[in-house]
Amino acid sequence: MPVLDIRPSDQCKYDEISLGEIMLRLDPGDSRVRCARDFKVWEGGGEYNVARGLRKCFGLTTSVVTAFADNDVGRLVEDFIMQGGVDTSLINWAPFDGLGRDVRVGLNFTERGYGIRGAKGTPDRGLTAAMQMKPGDIDWDHIFGELGVRWFHTGGIFAALSATTAELTVEAVKAANKHGTIVSYDLNYRPSLWKSIGGLEKAQEINREIAKYVDVMIGNEEDFTACLGFEVEGLDDNISHIEVDAFKNMIKQAVSEFPNFKVTATTLRTVKSATINDWGAICWAGGDFYEATHRENLEIFDRVGGGDSFASGLIYGFLTFNDAQKAVEYGAAHGALAMTTPGDTSMATCKEVEKLVGGGSARVDR
Repeated sequence: MPVLDIRPSDQCKYDEISLGEIMLRLDPGDSRVRCARDFKVWEGGGEYNVARGLRKCFGLTTSVVTAFADNDVGRLVEDFIMQGGVDTSLINWAPFDGLGRDVRVGLNFTERGYGIRGAKGTPDRGLTAAMQMKPGDIDWDHIFGELGVRWFHTGGIFAALSATTAELTVEAVKAANKHGTIVSYDLNYRPSLWKSIGGLEKAQEINREIAKYVDVMIGNEEDFTACLGFEVEGLDDNISHIEVDAFKNMIKQAVSEFPNFKVTATTLRTVKSATINDWGAICWAGGDFYEATHRENLEIFDRVGGGDSFASGLIYGFLTFNDAQKAVEYGAAHGALAMTTPGDTSMATCKEVEKLVGGGSARVDR
């Protein structure tokens, strides 16, 4: 029996669209941000990474709703997006004032981490065009109703950027619901984003309002406790198989309070070091739990974006098979592969994901 009531592809222009901010990522490689003399440049954003993974790895038709300052930096990020095959027609362009006093493009200086030194991000995103987006900026009825979208994805990072992005997120999920588009939301709790706009109390107020319109809720134990207020004993920062039962109990509480949740999912990660993690995933759907293959001592090259690639693999699994076990397997495999390459976004191919789902090894392909 299908898990989700997904709109047919022949009725929709897009398989998926994401709402979120996309920043320019500056990566010092093997060095530290504070000591670097050169940077590798990428694009990245929690919600966008999902759309790019679905397009570049899995071949689906995706787009992104965001905003940029109309200058060379904004156009550089646009060029990265086009290289990833994601449609750019829904981007809003804000006139640049020549200085960045009124509007600018966000930057994210990101260290990959190594061994005992964890990954670290230093964002510089004040006054960005995306954080100034507000209700009324986007014609959602045109996007969801006239163009047609099978799946809409957004998350707690975008909702936390400003009071107006939170309001825009609520507007978007309501509109998606009205037109029968599946809504997924990655709670993605970041204390640093909320601390200047109301902290934990505001995070829960906003996320609990958004949660009323979500079909597929994604998040780890910290996300569910911080954003939605569910507390369960026996969970810590490194969720292990010993603690999975406690997490399951928390999910049962969540779906009891939010019966609109048709699916919930999370990665299961035990951080042994920045470069060695145990990695897996679990998904609740239709009253049952489905767990992906658990991979111990997974070697990590760049962990940033691994959760987003899990989300895109999960979404692909539901859009393609509408099967919870396959969806969580594709999500876990794609997330694992994404962390073997640099940058926020996945460089994996669908064949590589399918090989890993099927139990394939890292033997040389010739």
